[in-house]
Amino acid sequence: MNSFDYFSPTYFVYGKNREEEVGKYIKTFGGTKILLVYSNFVKRIGLYDKVVSALQSEALDYVDFGKVVENPTSGIVYEGIDQARSEDIDFILALGGGSAMDTAKAIAMGVKYQGDFWDFFSGKNPQDALPIGVVVTIAASGSEGSPNAIITKEETLDKQAAETNLIRPKFAIMNPELTINLPPFQTACGITDIFSHCLERYFTNTENVSLTDRMLEGIMTTLVYEGPKVIKNPKDYGARSNIMWAGMMSHNDILGVGREQDWNTHHLEHVLSAKYKVAHGAGIAVMFPAWMRFVVERHGLMRFCQFATRVFGIEMDFDNPKLTALKGIEAFENFLLSIGMPINFRDLGIREDQIDDLVEMNHLGDGITKGFFGLKKEDLKEIYQIATKNRI
Repeated sequence: MNSFDYFSPTYFVYGKNREEEVGKYIKTFGGTKILLVYSNFVKRIGLYDKVVSALQSEALDYVDFGKVVENPTSGIVYEGIDQARSEDIDFILALGGGSAMDTAKAIAMGVKYQGDFWDFFSGKNPQDALPIGVVVTIAASGSEGSPNAIITKEETLDKQAAETNLIRPKFAIMNPELTINLPPFQTACGITDIFSHCLERYFTNTENVSLTDRMLEGIMTTLVYEGPKVIKNPKDYGARSNIMWAGMMSHNDILGVGREQDWNTHHLEHVLSAKYKVAHGAGIAVMFPAWMRFVVERHGLMRFCQFATRVFGIEMDFDNPKLTALKGIEAFENFLLSIGMPINFRDLGIREDQIDDLVEMNHLGDGITKGFFGLKKEDLKEIYQIATKNRI
C-alpha cells in the first residue's frame, strides 16, 4: 500500500424525508442566501417544493438557477457564476444528480475567482469556493461525497475534471425514495457509473491492498445482487438504499487510498458524452468491457482472474487462467445487459468511421497514459474498435 493523505468532511444525512431538514443544515454551515441549482426533473418529482418549504421555514432567502442539463457545459456555469455574484449568494444548494452537483461545484469555484473558472479544469488549483450542499436524486456519480467536478467546454467539446477538497459538499442529503421516479435506463446508467468507479480503483499495480480490494469487491457484488432487483421492482427501497450508499462509497475515495488508480476508461468515455451526448453510464457500459478485452491480452491476467472469481463467482481454471479472466469479462457484460445497458457502439448510434475523431479528442498526442496499463494513441483506436463489436 502506498502512503496517502485523506480528508472527507462531508456530513451525510440519510433516509426517508430527510430533504425536509435541508434548511437546518444550510444554517448549520453558515448559509443565508442560497442559489438553488437544479433541472426540471426536480420539480416534476415534487422535490423543489419540499426544499423551498424547508428554506422558508428557516427564513432563508433563495434564488433559482434551474438550468442544469445532462453533461453540463461551460456556458451554463458562466451564467450561474454571474447570477450568484449579482445576487450576493453565500451558499449553493444542488438538487439532483451528478450534473447538478458538478454544475454547482464549478459555480462555487468560479464565484470566488477573478479569472476564468475553466482554469480549474486545466490544472490550476482554486484557493477558495462557496460552500455547497446537495440533495441527491440519483445513485450514480458519487459527487455528493467527492472532491471532483466534470464540465464540458462548449467551444472545443473538451470534457475535463477539477479536483479539490474545497468542493466537497458540506452536507449531502440522501433519501433513496427520491430515486424511485427515475426511468429504468437512468437507474441502470447510475449503477454502471458506480461499478466503473470501483473498477478504476480495483485495476491497480499497487501491492498489498487486500483491504481495499475486498471493500471494492463488496460494493461490486452488492451491485450485481441489487441491480437487477431494482430494475425489476423500482420501488424496492432496500435495494435502492444499498445502491445509493454504494454510489457515495465508490467515489469519495475511501476505497482508492494507498493504491494506484486507472481512469483511462473514463477519458475514453468522456469524448462520447461530449461529442454525441451519450449518457455517461451508457458510454461506460460500452467502454469498460472493451478496455478489459484489450488489456487482458497484455497485462495483469491474475488481477482479471481475481475479479472473475471474487465478483462473479467464476471457478478458477489454473490450467488456463486466461479463460477464467475472459469468463469474468463476459459475466460483467451479461450483468450490464441484464440491467438494460448497451455494450457496443451500434447500441449508442456511433459508427466505426467516427473512431479517428474520438481518438483525436483524447488529446494524447504521442504520449502514453498512466494507470494499470498505459495507453498510446494507437491503443485508444484499438479499444474503440473493440467497442464496435457485439462481443457476446
